[in-house]
Amino acid sequence: MVLPEPMTEEGWIMVSMKDISVACGVSVATVSKALNDQNDIGKETKRRICQVAEEMGYFPNTAAKMLKTNRSYNVGVLFNHEDYSGLTHDYYAFVLDSLKRTVEEKGYDITFVNTSKRRAGATSYLEHCRSRGFDGVAIVCTDFYSPEILQLVRGGIPIVTLDHLFNNVCAVMSNNVQGMQDLLTYVYKKGHQRVAYIHGADSSVTQSRLSSFYRTAAMLGLTIPDEYIQMSPYRDTKGAYEATMKLLDLEKPPTCILYPDDFSAFGGFNAIQERGLRIPDDISVAGYDGIRIARHIEPTLTTLRQDTEELGRLVGEKLLSLIEHPKTTLVETLVVEGHVFEGKSVASVRSTSKT
Repeated sequence: MVLPEPMTEEGWIMVSMKDISVACGVSVATVSKALNDQNDIGKETKRRICQVAEEMGYFPNTAAKMLKTNRSYNVGVLFNHEDYSGLTHDYYAFVLDSLKRTVEEKGYDITFVNTSKRRAGATSYLEHCRSRGFDGVAIVCTDFYSPEILQLVRGGIPIVTLDHLFNNVCAVMSNNVQGMQDLLTYVYKKGHQRVAYIHGADSSVTQSRLSSFYRTAAMLGLTIPDEYIQMSPYRDTKGAYEATMKLLDLEKPPTCILYPDDFSAFGGFNAIQERGLRIPDDISVAGYDGIRIARHIEPTLTTLRQDTEELGRLVGEKLLSLIEHPKTTLVETLVVEGHVFEGKSVASVRSTSKT
C-alpha cells in the first residue's frame, strides 16, 4: 500500500476520508465509523484504518463537523471572584480542574469568559458567549445578582451554575446546610458550649451556612450571643484577624471560633498567637473548604472538606447533557456532600455551663 506524500511544495495536502478509504480499500462510511470509534465494525478494521489515517496525516475537519452538528465543541466558564484571587483560589482551582478534565474527555474545550472591566458599549456576557459560539456556559463564580448574569441565564444558552439557584436552571450545590450542621455538631461533641462564627460576605452560600449554624445551635441547646457572630469577607486574612481580636476582647470569649474558609482561618491563627494563646490548648478553631495547605500547618486545621472533584465533574457532565440531549435532560439541582476533617485544631473540653 502506497500512501500519498503529506507535503508538497505548496504546503500541506488536505487528507480526506475518501483518500483513506482508497488507501485501505474500504468505503468512506467504514472510515467514518472507524474514526468516530463506532462499534459496528471489526476491531482489526478499525485499528488498521486509524493507523493509516495517522500515517497519512489526517486531521478531522473541525469546521465541517461544526456545520454538521451545529456545535463548536467549546464551552464557556464564567469565573470572576470578588477578591481577584483567580485560579490561586484553592477551592475553585480544584473544582475547575475537575470540570476541565470532564469536558475534555468528551472532546470539548473550555474557554474562560472574558470578565475584565469592559468599556461603555462593549458586548454583554450573553453577546460575548454567542459571538464565541459557546455550546454552553458553566457559571462557577460571579455576582449572580447582576443584570448581565440574569440576561445570560435567560438567553437560551445551556447553563449550569455552581452553588447558586436560579429558576429553571440546572445547578450543582455543595451541601452547605448539612456541612455547617456537621461541623458545629462535631465541635459541640468535643465539649464546646461557647462557639463563635465569623461568616463570609453576603451570598446564597453565606445565608445557607449562617442559617444552618443558628438552627443547629438551637437543636443542640447552645446559646449564641450576638457578639459571637462576626463578618469578614472570604479569603480575607486581615478581616479574619480583626474579627478574631474582637472575639478575644469579649468579657467571656468563645472557646471555639469557626471561620468562613480555611484561608481566612490563617488570619485567626495570627491573632490568637499574637495574644500569646495556643491552639487548641487555649482556644479552638475550625475552617471550611478543606484546602490542601491547611493540612500542612501546625496544628492541622479542623475543617469541613468539600468534594471539589465531584462538584466539578457534575457541573461538566450536566452541562454536556444539556448540550447533547436538551430534550431529555432534567432541569434539576444536584447536591454534593462534604465531610468533617478532624485535624488537630479543636480540643476536647469540659464545660460546666452552656453560657
